[in-house]
Amino acid sequence: MRVERVVGLYITDEDRYKRYREGMLPILEAFGGGFSYDFKVSEVLKSEVKEKINRVFIIYFKNEESMNLFFSDTKYIDIKEKYFVSSVSDVTKIAEYYK
Repeated sequence: MRVERVVGLYITDEDRYKRYREGMLPILEAFGGGFSYDFKVSEVLKSEVKEKINRVFIIYFKNEESMNLFFSDTKYIDIKEKYFVSSVSDVTKIAEYYK
């Protein structure tokens, strides 16, 4: 069953985040995943968390197993450590659902 996550981020370095996305996308696609929506947010009108958000996206996986394999993949972890950690200060998991 397809898994989708709605995620909010606060990106502090657009260039490094872009490099993260470029590096992780082929790995994500190899695990049957992708992005169905991706927004840059200029104003948050309501939030249930104190973390800042300036980017919202929906990431999907063909099933829960492929999602877990992707997030534990060493190539993905290396890209995340190299670019994501230094370019994003806040991560908010807004929702996760199965279709």
